[in-house]
Amino acid sequence: MTGLKTNERPGTRAVLRHSRMSASKARQVLDLIRGTDVDRANEVLRTTPREAATVIGKVLASAVANAVHNDGLDAEELYVSACYADEGTTIKRWRPRARGRASRIRKRTCHITVIVSRQPEDRLARRRAEREAAGSQRSRRVAESRRRADLAGRLSRRRASQAEAAAEAEAAEAEAAEAAAAEATDEDNAPVDTVENAMEPEDAAPDDEAADEDAEHEGEEK
Repeated sequence: MTGLKTNERPGTRAVLRHSRMSASKARQVLDLIRGTDVDRANEVLRTTPREAATVIGKVLASAVANAVHNDGLDAEELYVSACYADEGTTIKRWRPRARGRASRIRKRTCHITVIVSRQPEDRLARRRAEREAAGSQRSRRVAESRRRADLAGRLSRRRASQAEAAAEAEAAEAEAAEAAAAEATDEDNAPVDTVENAMEPEDAAPDDEAADEDAEHEGEEK
C-alpha cells in the first residue's frame, strides 16, 4: 500500500517554486526541522549557516501565517508535519572549452514545500505541563529574589538608622565638650580676690582717722 501523495497530506502548506538551488541542498536543511515545533524550527534555521536556511525560514513563516489567517489555528500549537523539496526546471548554459568544444552548465532549481499542522493533544498536554513547571520555577526564583531584595533593604535601613544614631551621639558629645570648655573659660576670666585687695579696706580706716585728727588740730589753731 502506497503512502499519501505530496498533494494529499493534511495540514496548511506553503510552496516556493523554482528556487535557484538544488533539491539536495534544500533537503539537508529540511531534514533538520521535520517533525519539530515551529519555535524550535525557527531557532534551528536561524543558527544554521546555510543559504537554504534563510529561504526555508521564509517558507515556514508563510505556512504559519496561512494556518493562522486561513484556518484559525494557534501559532504556538503548530509543528512541521511535513517538508520536502522536489526537482524543478534545470537551466542549461554552455561553457566554451578548448579546441572549439563546449561543455554544459546545469543550473538546478527546486520546489520547496512546508506543511504545518496542529500538534496532537498528548503532545500539547506535555508541553503545557513543561511550561507550567518552568513558570513555577520562575515564580519561585522571582519570589526568592524579591525576598532577598527586601532583606537587603531592611539591613540597609537598619545600618542607616544606626549610623544616624551614632552621628547624633557624636554631636551630643561634641556639644557637651564645647559647653564644658566654655564654662572653664568663664571661670578663668572671673576676678580673683587677692590678699592685698582684701586688706585695702582695713588699711584705709586709719588714714581716714588721721585726716580727721589733722582737721581738728587745724580748727583749734584757728
